[in-house]
Amino acid sequence: MNLRRSTQSSKSAAVQQRMVGGVAIVGPGRVGQALGKLLSQAGIPILCVAARRLAAARRAVQFIGCGEPIRLSDSRLSEASVILLTTADSALPQVAEELARRPGGRGKWAGKVVLHTCGSLPSAVLRPLRQRGAAIGSLHPFQTVPSPSAGMRNLRGCFWSIEGDATAQKVARHWVSALGGTPFRVRPTQKIVYHLAAFLVCPTLVTLMERSVRLLKRAGVPAGIARPMLCQLVTETVRNFAAVGARRALTGPAVRGDWATIERHLVALRRVSPDLVPVYKVLLRAMLRLLGRRGKGK
Repeated sequence: MNLRRSTQSSKSAAVQQRMVGGVAIVGPGRVGQALGKLLSQAGIPILCVAARRLAAARRAVQFIGCGEPIRLSDSRLSEASVILLTTADSALPQVAEELARRPGGRGKWAGKVVLHTCGSLPSAVLRPLRQRGAAIGSLHPFQTVPSPSAGMRNLRGCFWSIEGDATAQKVARHWVSALGGTPFRVRPTQKIVYHLAAFLVCPTLVTLMERSVRLLKRAGVPAGIARPMLCQLVTETVRNFAAVGARRALTGPAVRGDWATIERHLVALRRVSPDLVPVYKVLLRAMLRLLGRRGKGK
């Protein structure tokens, strides 16, 4: 037992040691700002925020409340023990290449950890930095971050996918623990599928809700209550899904086998919003498969 405690203490000390040099955030966007401030509040030092435009870095530092705003080309970036890349997914390969091409050779990156927060790409996108000696990994919040302030609220206690080199994973788990979150492993080769799962229920849900609001207003529902009443309905639906699972949470005419109402839905959609007819039919077929039923040629 004493040996186990000693081993755990050694691992914790090793992670803490990597925090001594602090964190450099590359990418001044919503996730970078929110995560930077949360980490800082958890006692993890933020040394700098790097961006191509210094004004953007300054705005991020102002929100985070600490750190030095610098350009991506600034040599001070390499002073950090951990480099956190919170850039857009499409920019990540280029940024990794740029950082790896900097003078200094392998020794400059040896002992450093580089993490990215991209949900659709594995840590392997940082391979140029691993070839320079860094440990690479990824951590991604299974959450929505529409703004830095919303991220401050949503990233606390959420679920985080983690993968990569063992050393990088230890740092990521340390951070998730500091934020009261739940880490889980995701297969690097299936990262895009993982991201697809989030896409199907987040921005698509917002899009469907917006179209539902339009239909409610057309039906005469006052504009001031259309969104709140729809949010109440969706919130209760989510609670049901969490409590009893998908099949038992389903309600509506497809569950009842009320084909007359479904036909009337389609007639109304063709009149008021014909572009939604294919969406309605696809969703209806998915519902029927979930219920283990066959439709009537829909």
